[in-house]
Amino acid sequence: MTSHADSEAIDRLKAASEGLFCVSESEYPFEVFRWPGLGQEPLTAEQLLQQTRHAADTAVEKVSLERFFRVATREQDWHGPEEREEVKRYRNLVQVLETCLKNIQVYRVGKVELDVYIVGETVSGNLAGLSTQVVET
Repeated sequence: MTSHADSEAIDRLKAASEGLFCVSESEYPFEVFRWPGLGQEPLTAEQLLQQTRHAADTAVEKVSLERFFRVATREQDWHGPEEREEVKRYRNLVQVLETCLKNIQVYRVGKVELDVYIVGETVSGNLAGLSTQVVET
């Protein structure tokens, strides 16, 4: 069952991530997801792999939200106005994630072409967040 608060959180995540891309060796958009009924216990790697339909032996690395967004949220001396504005948008995205979700973890799944799941609990106890992909060769 979707609560009003969950719907609001999903809408805020969609708005904050719209037009942003996860930059790696390729650029992939962020997609919002909601996994009802999974927030009752801490998410295990096995549950994540099952929920995302990955093979049980797929590599899973857990990183902090701060570490995942460290490059995108850091302003550089050489940034022009457009880059500075994009840094602000990524900082806003992190703030929205932290406002709408608790106990956030970032799961990097696979090798080279990784699926990334930024997962947290909604106020009603469901799991939700953002998914994207990164390429690291």
